[in-house]
Amino acid sequence: MNVSVTSNVQAASTKSRSGPTFRPGLMAIGLTILAGFLLLAAAAPVVAPYDPAVYSGEPLARPSPAHLFGTNDVGQDILSELIYGARVSLAVGLVAGSLTTALAAAVGVVAGYLRGWPDLVLMRAVDFLMAIPHLPLMLLVAAYAGPSLANVILVIVLLGWMVPARVVRSQVLIVRGEAYVEAAVALGARSLEVMVRHVLPALGPILVSVLVAQAARAVMLEAGLAFLGLGDPTAKSWGLIIRQALNYRGIYFTPHWVWWLLPPGLCISLLVLGITLIGIGLENRMDPRLRRIG
Repeated sequence: MNVSVTSNVQAASTKSRSGPTFRPGLMAIGLTILAGFLLLAAAAPVVAPYDPAVYSGEPLARPSPAHLFGTNDVGQDILSELIYGARVSLAVGLVAGSLTTALAAAVGVVAGYLRGWPDLVLMRAVDFLMAIPHLPLMLLVAAYAGPSLANVILVIVLLGWMVPARVVRSQVLIVRGEAYVEAAVALGARSLEVMVRHVLPALGPILVSVLVAQAARAVMLEAGLAFLGLGDPTAKSWGLIIRQALNYRGIYFTPHWVWWLLPPGLCISLLVLGITLIGIGLENRMDPRLRRIG
């Protein structure tokens, strides 16, 4: 009896230390959501019933077989706008997220590996930029740069790399003390070669997590800037649809908000949710210490 109790206690202790086994259910949901939006964006010319820039019906038409989500105040099909809007959000998320991750990786690796004055200069620059309120600065830069999709991506990248750079630097400080890195240095490898061939590959899991987080952030920021009128007015993004809907006075006193204002908000939330679930799944799969999702 005592042996059985001891065995059960040891098994429970081992399970408690190792954490629950990762179940990929959340990650599968996130991948399904993202894949759905990707397919929708890729097939937009085929799936969308109308060109979103064409006046295809009566203004403010209710949902019907001809216009499943109705039309906006100038007669453009809202469903077509939503489908083409997925292209804008996904493109901004991918490009801005990738560029932000690349910049953060470069700064973090250089600062963490070289230490000394490069670390001091780069980290003080990070501290200075993080001390500035980002929302006013983002609005100022976006307004000065002009309303275009390239400028929106530029603003998102320039004001989003600081925190990921600190995360990367902290990981580099650990990696630079590994035996294989010290061996490469002892064999005469140059700093750039060590950073590119040995340090950077070891940062794969953390960089994937940063990429996913920054992609979700870029989707939300693009929608926010478009909503504020600082996005590309020619790009049918979800944020622009929300802005146009709210510009219609008294929309909440009419049923139009249900099929005009609500769907783009739900699309943004669903896409961000999908990317976030993928990020949680990747973190748990790449780092066993983070396996908390049961």
